[in-house]
Amino acid sequence: MEKLAKATGGKIVTNLDSITSEDLGYAAIVEERKIGEDKMTFIEGCKHPRAVTILIRGGTQRIVDEAERSLHDALCVVRDVFEEPKIVAGGGSPELEVSRMLKKYAETLPGREQLAVRAFAEAFEAVPTTLTENAGLDPIDILSDLRSRHEKGETWAGIEVNAGKAQDMTKAGVYEPLAVKKQIIKSATEASTMILKIDDVIASGKMKSPPMPPGGGPGGMPGGGYPGMGEY
Repeated sequence: MEKLAKATGGKIVTNLDSITSEDLGYAAIVEERKIGEDKMTFIEGCKHPRAVTILIRGGTQRIVDEAERSLHDALCVVRDVFEEPKIVAGGGSPELEVSRMLKKYAETLPGREQLAVRAFAEAFEAVPTTLTENAGLDPIDILSDLRSRHEKGETWAGIEVNAGKAQDMTKAGVYEPLAVKKQIIKSATEASTMILKIDDVIASGKMKSPPMPPGGGPGGMPGGGYPGMGEY
């Protein structure tokens, strides 16, 4: 009902006796149609529709579910761009560039901090590696080529899976919302930190308790008693 009110411009009224002309919406056609085995009401020709219905059909339920998932993902991408109108090239190019910069930053750090930053940088390469493997390409050759390109200053060099090679993703027209990239990095980091904390808890739980002092209890009293306490 809320979507119908947005589409027609009408208002939701709970009392039929209080309806006025200002509450009414507009639609050129309101009719019932049979789609497959189901009957559906179609409302078309609204003046300024702010809500629409997308009807997905397919030969099997699996095809319908896959089409719905793909459409939902596409709508979420559009929403993210509207909320934060910033984009980056795809194909694993942002991850490789971030990894390269983090490795350079790690060289300026002393001690174990350098190892932590380097491990964090290598984790970013999981995205282009997965893209390469899913495309049936050799990850060693592709990633070596990509690292070389990024070292030469080709910031947006990524994996073009259709061509099966590395190239500038801005020229290939492959883009992703910046909001998605930021959320991926944030969520993955939080999940990894949580796992590391669980490891610490388990490790501390396995530590042995300190041995009891001679005599079996505090103060060296037999039976674990205190001075002045008798035995029963």
